[in-house]
Amino acid sequence: MIEAALIGVLAGLFAGLLGIGGGALFVPALTLFLGLGQVDAEATSLLAIVPTAIVGTWRQRSYGNVRERDALLLGVLAIAGAIGGVVIANAVPERALEIMFAALQLYVAIRLARDALSTPEPVTSDTAAR
Repeated sequence: MIEAALIGVLAGLFAGLLGIGGGALFVPALTLFLGLGQVDAEATSLLAIVPTAIVGTWRQRSYGNVRERDALLLGVLAIAGAIGGVVIANAVPERALEIMFAALQLYVAIRLARDALSTPEPVTSDTAAR
């Protein structure tokens, strides 16, 4: 339990510092350091989002930043997506899930690197008027 909590804290810390989703670090850490299978690691990562989402929504609602109708729609769609994801994860071989997760990680890394290396167009009076 202590190792899992430490992995969660470190993944959350680094994800916050890097501006990426915690699952990008949490899932590989659970598989490498705790020996969880891909399905169990992904399920654990998704379950860890629930309290974070609840607290975040509650806090942002107090600031007036939550549109209840949109939040309800997003919550219902997220539940449907989670159920669909479980069905797919149980139907696909675990090795295929590992490869798909790695491909997703690679795609995100390429996009982040490309965005970081691209030079933004300087804002001038000409470009601001467009």
